[in-house]
Amino acid sequence: METGIVEYMTAPPALVAALPSQPPPLSAAEVKDHLSLIAEMMLVFSASNSFDAVAKSALERIAKYVGAEASSLFMLDDQGQAMVCTACFGPVDITGLRLAATSGIVGRAVQRQEAQIVRDVRNDADFGAVVDAKTGFTTKSILVAPLSVGRERLGAIEVINKIAGDGLFSADDLSLLHTLSRAAALAIRNLRLTEKLVEQERERHELELAAEIQRDLLPQPSAKEFPIHGINVPARAVSGDFYDIMPMPDGRIWFNIADVSGKGMNAALLMAKTSSLFRCLAKSAEHPGQLLNAINNELCETNSHGMFVTMVGGIFDPSTGIARLTNAGHEPPLLFNLTRESFLEIPADAPPLGIAAGIAGPEGFPVVDLDLKGGTLYVFTDGLTEATTFGGGMLGIDGVRALIRDHSEETLDLRIKNIAGAVKLPGKPLRDDLTLIIVEDNGVRTTETKPPAVVDLSVAAGVVLRLRVPARADRLKMVRQATEQASAYCGCGPEWTLDLVMAVDEACQNIIRHAYGGRDDAGDIVVDFVKEGDSLSVLLMDFAEPVDPSPIRSRDLNDVRPGGLGVHLIKSVTDDARFLPPPPGVGNLFKLTKRLAPKVN
Repeated sequence: METGIVEYMTAPPALVAALPSQPPPLSAAEVKDHLSLIAEMMLVFSASNSFDAVAKSALERIAKYVGAEASSLFMLDDQGQAMVCTACFGPVDITGLRLAATSGIVGRAVQRQEAQIVRDVRNDADFGAVVDAKTGFTTKSILVAPLSVGRERLGAIEVINKIAGDGLFSADDLSLLHTLSRAAALAIRNLRLTEKLVEQERERHELELAAEIQRDLLPQPSAKEFPIHGINVPARAVSGDFYDIMPMPDGRIWFNIADVSGKGMNAALLMAKTSSLFRCLAKSAEHPGQLLNAINNELCETNSHGMFVTMVGGIFDPSTGIARLTNAGHEPPLLFNLTRESFLEIPADAPPLGIAAGIAGPEGFPVVDLDLKGGTLYVFTDGLTEATTFGGGMLGIDGVRALIRDHSEETLDLRIKNIAGAVKLPGKPLRDDLTLIIVEDNGVRTTETKPPAVVDLSVAAGVVLRLRVPARADRLKMVRQATEQASAYCGCGPEWTLDLVMAVDEACQNIIRHAYGGRDDAGDIVVDFVKEGDSLSVLLMDFAEPVDPSPIRSRDLNDVRPGGLGVHLIKSVTDDARFLPPPPGVGNLFKLTKRLAPKVN
């Protein structure tokens, strides 16, 4: 749109009559000065990478060249509803001033896309003296040139109060300002395009980084004969879903599938944190409800973006065919029985993770025990149920069941690929990320005895606290903390607690050094704190080769030979310490008992 020039002859009649009908022609020197300024300013505008940085300097040079008292730059906001002063020159600083896009002489110039010359603002109906009233500045005459590129309105440059001569702006002044405004408009437009490209590149880099984070966190493809397989198909570069499969030394397998709310880098970082928490905490968790409760509390402590995670966490024992599940706000998994072609849904009975801490209580989230009995468990995100079919509709849960039936005779590795591939239509992106885990019970039971997850040796008194840790020295801190917590729960004082901590710590060190031989990957220690009447018992279980307890005894402290002092320490601070016959699957069972003492305030 080509902008025009409008001269408003709003001065008193006597002054209007005195104005020449046409300004005198410019001299050669004046023409040269005009062209020199135009060329200089166009170079400054076009070369700048930050228009704001040169705007004030440019306004000062323009004002001084035309002999004006002040000048300002107004830009339309993103909604086109207001004009904001982004730079100014003169005795009053009005930077940040907001005006309605249609108000005043500047608004008139922007809306009509016509340059304005007002020789006496007192007689202009559009002039508003609000700014003058606030600042104490007196506006007499105005030049305004709109900033635009094509049909796109950007704002305007305003020049106020001619200083020299008769105090009136000339048509040459307005023509010069109009020419400079075109160069400024192009510079602003180019700068905005550059900033947009930079932002797009930054977002692209963020997405690539987020996608890389997610790929690194996903597990490697399972071996063909492995009982659990998983797959993740992102709808875009970054997926809001993730899954994990983590075998344990005792033969059981932890697994999870989750969907993070939100998109982009924040979602990817929350996914990375949740996945890391699962891997770290699962190594010592008793069951999925306890594990997801711990993850939930950790997320609530630091999650400040209002995001949350839906998750199914589980542990599968191939030797028994039993899977233990906790569903925290996720899609219901399906247990499929091939013989009967029947499905069992496992609905969510816990809220998503990251919403509120402490909502599960001390026992953790509810746990469902499933005997697969040769069946197959399918756990998936809503990207599967909401996938588009060839007919254009959504697959839905009935469509998922049909896919499972159709591919039920295939091997596990092939089945998971074909189910995911059935909804990945050529040329059509997925509506949402698709993630699927299949847990299959092959019905084969080994005769080898596996160490149990937790050996339940408690009686009516009940277990105060249970802990399972790898038999490594760097995990003894967790055992000491658990001992302190169990003592505090029983109301015992600090000296009593210190004695028990030393005894349990020494017993665990003996298990690490002697039962497991100091090997980092040797096995686990299971610690049960059991309140029995007026005593607290600590049951220490390992899965090493059984030891003969008969030669293990304390000795006289005057005997300086090595060995035996640890046993003396344990017996000196406890009321009873002895080996017990271990239950099946446990290598050794050592029990410490100490009578409870009242807590000292």
